[in-house]
Amino acid sequence: MLTKELRSKLKEPLGNLYTSLNEVKNSLAEYDYIISVGDVTTRNLIESQVYPRLGIIDNRIQRKDSDHEIEYQATILNAENPPGTITEDLWETIDHAISSSSNSKENFLIVVEGEEDLAVLPSILMAPENAVVLYGQPNEGLVVVEANKLKKKAEELINEFEEAQ
Repeated sequence: MLTKELRSKLKEPLGNLYTSLNEVKNSLAEYDYIISVGDVTTRNLIESQVYPRLGIIDNRIQRKDSDHEIEYQATILNAENPPGTITEDLWETIDHAISSSSNSKENFLIVVEGEEDLAVLPSILMAPENAVVLYGQPNEGLVVVEANKLKKKAEELINEFEEAQ
């Protein structure tokens, strides 16, 4: 479970913060693997014709139901993950998607029942070489994380979670 102290730490961007996708769109081509976390981030990438190998959404935007459709050629997977947690189901689904897409070049879209925000951390940890993780920073912009550079930090943050009772 997410603690108050950890929640405060996670409000800070884990990577570089950009005000728009246009600022980084061209540089994304240098990465072999793109992971997007969040409905707005994933939708904006697809609308810009940048297709994440792994997209993770929950059909909610800032905790409100979203009626937009996110569609691209991807295998759909489902995972349960209540707010403030990182469940074993989410871990396993992310792991399956990354290992399957790394071998097959297939895209995956994980639809989370609950909340996808914290999926950024296991995504960073499990990301393959030369991967980038993108997620939205509410009311600020887009965070771009070079996964290889932040694996240790992601692991430290995950270790601060409390075990669910």
